[in-house]
Amino acid sequence: MKTYSPTTPSRRQMAIPNYNEILTASKPFKKLVKRIKKHSGRNNSGRITVRHQGGGNLKLYRMIDFRQTKINIPAKIETIEYDPYRSGFIALAVYRDGERRYILASKDMNVGDEIIALENAPLKNGNRLALKNIPVGYSVYNIELNRNGGKIARSAGSYAQVLAHDSGWTQLKLSSGEIRKVLWDNFASLGQTSNPDHGLTNIGKAGGSRVRGIRPTVRGTAMNPCDHPYGGGEGRQPRGTKRPKTRWGKITGGRKTRKKKKWSNNLIIKRRK
Repeated sequence: MKTYSPTTPSRRQMAIPNYNEILTASKPFKKLVKRIKKHSGRNNSGRITVRHQGGGNLKLYRMIDFRQTKINIPAKIETIEYDPYRSGFIALAVYRDGERRYILASKDMNVGDEIIALENAPLKNGNRLALKNIPVGYSVYNIELNRNGGKIARSAGSYAQVLAHDSGWTQLKLSSGEIRKVLWDNFASLGQTSNPDHGLTNIGKAGGSRVRGIRPTVRGTAMNPCDHPYGGGEGRQPRGTKRPKTRWGKITGGRKTRKKKKWSNNLIIKRRK
């Protein structure tokens, strides 16, 4: 982590990953970026449906290959880059046929490393292979659920541990503590997602959230009665309602929100804590 001299109050606490030691390119590969229009949390009627979004610096979306469909074609890592749309780093892979694609970088991935996607690929960091061919105890990330690209364990520092293989299913322990079954023909990448120090980041000041496109959150007790169930009163008033509620009067805090008939219920062996 990179810390700063306390030249200002906000600099005193600030800590970010040391990008100069990790990243090898400052500009993205032009053919693999596109602009995504910002909506600031508004729907097609112009009404805010997701609060606390808006503003922020301009950024380009990097088109990531979560599926890695170029089977049995080796690739060499050309650059390790920052991605403003995700917490982990990304890597630009150059395949032997000359095509370039962005992939999620693993924790110890370096420029010049060779990777391959193959059902029975060598057990090497960054390689992508079928879950049934990964021994028990190994860590994996960017895991597929339905052979349509990696869906879980994609954020910075996340991974899942292979616990067992049993009659067409692989049991994975996720970073939340949940143990679930995944079809063992699905693919996953070996290792851990890059930038594990992301959780130690301290942006130091409120402006750090604004440049990331996050707008302020107002406390319910600071609002008027017409705006929130906790609003109104003289000075600092207690909640006044039996149980915690959202701005729209929905019960929150300890209430189970998962659907009872969700399709993946029978795949979860042990719930997260």
